[in-house]
Amino acid sequence: MIINESAGSGGDAMPWYFRRAGVGKLVGTRTWGGLVGMAGAPPLIDGGMVSAPSSAIYNPRSGEWEVENIGVAPDIEVEQDPALVRKGRDPQLEKAVEVVLEDLRNNPMPTLRRPRFPNHRASSQELMSGSK
Repeated sequence: MIINESAGSGGDAMPWYFRRAGVGKLVGTRTWGGLVGMAGAPPLIDGGMVSAPSSAIYNPRSGEWEVENIGVAPDIEVEQDPALVRKGRDPQLEKAVEVVLEDLRNNPMPTLRRPRFPNHRASSQELMSGSK
């Protein structure tokens, strides 16, 4: 998964879940770390509102709060190079593709085998002839 400093909220949560699930590697730069949710803010009489954080992510294994004000660090740090981007290149995407191709070489997909189609005709003919 490609991540960068412009990713916040769901862009912080998704890489956190992705890593936690062990799906693959994170490539790019640390996300910005804006992942505290607010819900149920009451409206004020003048049209304003009061808000307070009501949810955040913590790691149940360590018992520590995570992501908020920290972000999610990549497994492989790749800065975006503006000069290369202007030339139509994307260093983060290129590295991510390289990593995925290497992972596929090292962990190839299993060969799937489909069974032969069953022959129900023979058993229905036996039933009709009374041989079974």
